[in-house]
Amino acid sequence: MPYVNIRITREGATPDQKAMLIRGATQLLVDVLGKNPATTVVIIDEVDTDNWGIGGESVTVRRKAGK
Repeated sequence: MPYVNIRITREGATPDQKAMLIRGATQLLVDVLGKNPATTVVIIDEVDTDNWGIGGESVTVRRKAGK
């Protein structure tokens, strides 16, 4: 049973966009590895930008600085 975890910042991904991610990740495993889509699990975790750091700074701070 494949398990895919997608982590994105919580910035307004729509339900339709999330559905597309789930379908696309599932199809990728079918196409590349021949996995059964009925047993493929895809989880989307949305993380607040205050809780996502890059280069020692939160994404919130980086975005405010225009990085």
